[in-house]
Amino acid sequence: MLYSSLPAHEKRAAFRARLASGELVRMPGAFNPLSARLIERKGFEGVYISGAVLSAELGLPDIGLTTLTEVAGRSAQIARMTDLPALVDADTGFGEPMNVARTVQSLEDAGVAGLHIEDQVNPKRCGHLDGKQVVDEDTALKRIRAAADARRDPNLLIMARTDIRAVEGLDAAIDRAKALVDAGADAIFPEAMADLGEFEAVRRAVDVPMLANMTEFGKSDLFTVDQLRDVGVNIVIWPVSLLRLAMGAAERGLDQLVGEGTLKPLLGEMQHRADLYDLIDYEGYNAFDTSVFNFEVRR
Repeated sequence: MLYSSLPAHEKRAAFRARLASGELVRMPGAFNPLSARLIERKGFEGVYISGAVLSAELGLPDIGLTTLTEVAGRSAQIARMTDLPALVDADTGFGEPMNVARTVQSLEDAGVAGLHIEDQVNPKRCGHLDGKQVVDEDTALKRIRAAADARRDPNLLIMARTDIRAVEGLDAAIDRAKALVDAGADAIFPEAMADLGEFEAVRRAVDVPMLANMTEFGKSDLFTVDQLRDVGVNIVIWPVSLLRLAMGAAERGLDQLVGEGTLKPLLGEMQHRADLYDLIDYEGYNAFDTSVFNFEVRR
């Protein structure tokens, strides 16, 4: 009730142990705290917190307009709702190396198990759009060194994301990935890989966990978990999928209201009140106050 039963340091240790075991970790993107609880209930191994989702929730494009305060606050809300490890998109670290250090400690305080810092210039853009620009290697490495040095819990996962594949090609992405690992990255996120062979090539080049981004309508095909596991991927994220599904359903519901004036035909597509109350553990709060759950919800 109220929050996760596990302290953050235990989630981080468990995340590290799962990655060390070689088991693939599936991390759907939570678009709010309640969806994080649903992800856990459905049996996934982790929760992803997407910068694109956070921007979209605020009605903003994913071009670096969100602040560290907004990202840390939302991360804390989501991380506290689940015993699963949460991995958060920290964009470019919100500034220069000292800002990156502050970002790491703020997100560590928020209770996440890991974060990734990317090598795009500011202002950044969505990793699956054209026209990206990346910083020079020295700047990228300084960000990762600052992040690794700033953490206080050694189990906090510092992941380096590189967007250079879309700018300079696969060989450049492999070279940058190697350099980022040497700079202290615990894991690598090669963004916008074109095919499974490119994931395989990065896998051969580095010996740390590797993440695959299975975002819809992007540069990469939507490979299955088994396909990605077979080429050595360790973490898979679906960053915006649940938000897209929810917004699609919301749009259809509003169209139904406009056209028919009632949502009765869509009741079967809705989460039932009883399922919602079960998910938020309404009955469990009765342990604090017997007056809060003194009713029955009929199906």
